[in-house]
Amino acid sequence: MQKYLYNFFVLSLFLSFHLTADFVIDVRTLDEYRSGHLEDSINIEWQKISSIEEYISKDEIIYLYCRSGNRSGKAADILISKGYMNVINLGSIESAAEQLNRKITKNINEKFF
Repeated sequence: MQKYLYNFFVLSLFLSFHLTADFVIDVRTLDEYRSGHLEDSINIEWQKISSIEEYISKDEIIYLYCRSGNRSGKAADILISKGYMNVINLGSIESAAEQLNRKITKNINEKFF
């Protein structure tokens, strides 16, 4: 039952985000995400990044960031090895905010997996 609810949540989340052209994924922990994240980003810890395979096609543009760029680099390597073609490691949250021209917010809209 828990897996069913999780899959339903993931599917509904991706359907709501799929109307945008790009995906911005914060690969830090949930606690880090809650302490501040980019506007309109979703949270998937880097170890769970493969979970997007069901929901994001391999030709979508995917931006990744974390605290320093290390975990987002690992997540990018995982996605690239799975055939994703447009994966961009933005490095730190500050660098990602600057590159995407987005604000860092603490508003929690619980966009995570």
